[in-house]
Amino acid sequence: MKAAVFHGPGDVRIEEVPEPTAAAGEVKLRVLACSMCGTDLKIFRSGHFRISPPRVMGHEIAGEIVEVGAGVTGWAPGDRVQVIAAIPDGTCEECARGHQTVCLNQESMGYQYEGGFAEFMVVPHSVLAVDGMNRIPDGVGADEASVTEPLACVLNGQELAGVGAGDVVAVFGAGPIGCLHVRLARSRGASRIIMIEVNRERLRLAADLVHPDDTVCAEDGDIIEQVRKLTDGRGADVVITATAAGAAQEQALQIAAPRARISFFGGLPKDKPTITLDSNLVHYRELTIVGANGSSPAHNARALHLIATGEVPVKDLISVRLPLDRVLEALDIVAKGEAIKVTIEP
Repeated sequence: MKAAVFHGPGDVRIEEVPEPTAAAGEVKLRVLACSMCGTDLKIFRSGHFRISPPRVMGHEIAGEIVEVGAGVTGWAPGDRVQVIAAIPDGTCEECARGHQTVCLNQESMGYQYEGGFAEFMVVPHSVLAVDGMNRIPDGVGADEASVTEPLACVLNGQELAGVGAGDVVAVFGAGPIGCLHVRLARSRGASRIIMIEVNRERLRLAADLVHPDDTVCAEDGDIIEQVRKLTDGRGADVVITATAAGAAQEQALQIAAPRARISFFGGLPKDKPTITLDSNLVHYRELTIVGANGSSPAHNARALHLIATGEVPVKDLISVRLPLDRVLEALDIVAKGEAIKVTIEP
C-alpha cells in the first residue's frame, strides 16, 4: 500500500509499504480522510523527539473499519470511525485525577504508532482501551470527522479558559485553529469575537468564512491600540493565542480586560520558548493565564457531536483536498498559508 513516511527532517517520501493486519485487540481501517495541521509541518521540517523514523505521519484520522482483531467487541467492518491523536494510558496519577491531557505516559498516532497518511492503518489496543475511537454519525462526512481532533483541542482550551456567555473573546491567529476558536466561542455564547492576524490576506480569507465581529490586522497599526479602541479601552475577557508567536503572548496581556483569562494555546518554537511577561499586569488586573495541551478522548467525543449537530460547522474550512501521493504539495500549501484546512483523502 502507499503511505507518506517520515525519514528525517525534510525527508518525507511516498512509498510502498506492507499493508498492516489487525492483531488481537486491534482494528484495521481504510483511511478515508486525514487532515493536515501545523504540527505535521513542524515534524517535516524539524522532526520530533518522540518520533523514531521511519514513521507514517498523520494524526487527524477518519476511516472505515475493514478488519476487527480477536477480542474486539462492539465494532464491525463497515463502521466509519474517528480516532484520537493523543493517547493517555488511563492509569497514571494524572489520568486517575481526570487530567488525561497531561498523561505522564502519553503516546500519539503518527508518533509511536503509524499514522493516517496511508491507504490503511491499524488502531492500536491502547486507543480502544481509553474509548478513543468514535463512531461517525450518519450525515457527517469523513472529511468533517477528520477535523474532530483539532476541534477537540480547541474545546479543551476554551474549557480551561472558561469561555462563556457574554464574553468578549480575542483570538490571535487566522489559521485553522484560530477559525475553530472563533466558531466554538460563538457556539459557547461569546458576545463579541475579535480575530487578530499579521497577514492581511490570511485574515481576509478566514474572516470571510467564520465572520468574527471585528478583525485587527498588524498591517493597519499597533494591535494593542486597535483592540483597545474596539473595546472602549477595556480589552477582552478572554484572549487566545492560536499562533506559535511569543509576541502574541506578550500582546495578549496588554489587551486583556481586568480579571480576563488568557490561553497560551499555541506552543512556541523549541529554540525560542521564552517571553517577557509583565507580572504587574497579571497582578493588578487579576489575570489568569492557562496553557492547553491537546485533548482527551472525551473531548474528541464531544467535538464530534458539535460537528454532527452543526453547532460548530467545519466542512467549509476544508479548502483543499488532495490524494495521498500529493502530501508534499499539501505540506507546502500549509507552509505558505494558502488554505485554511488541507485534508488528504487516500
